[in-house]
Amino acid sequence: MARHLYSCPLRWSDMDAFGHVNNAVFVRYLEEARIDFMWRLAPGEGSASFSGGSVVARHEINYLRPLVHRHAPVTVETWVTKITAASMTVAYEVKDEDEVYVRASTVVVPYDLEAGRPRRITAEEKAFLEEYQEQPGGAPGEAVAA
Repeated sequence: MARHLYSCPLRWSDMDAFGHVNNAVFVRYLEEARIDFMWRLAPGEGSASFSGGSVVARHEINYLRPLVHRHAPVTVETWVTKITAASMTVAYEVKDEDEVYVRASTVVVPYDLEAGRPRRITAEEKAFLEEYQEQPGGAPGEAVAA
């Protein structure tokens, strides 16, 4: 299993009155990493994979330690923990070399924008996602920078 790595810069405006990254900002970091994972790494030109919409059905976030502003970006590792016929669960760790700040997961549902309803995951999308799927009980795999 591979993991996608996203280098996420910290912005001064991400800080709250207590001097650390606000909890709501982490949702934006996860979104940036997820979009980079799904659209930038998806199959190339001519492929319709991931070209439609998607909706978030659920977020689950565990805040482990405060993250304060600095010039160095954090790394958001992204991988897949579950694939069903019409959804995928994406897992994340927001971290640097020394600390893990957040562990999270998001259930994403592919969405047909024209029809205005959820759609099934295509075979091409499933094949792509399986490259990043963690096997039950397996150890984390290698990380792949994008």
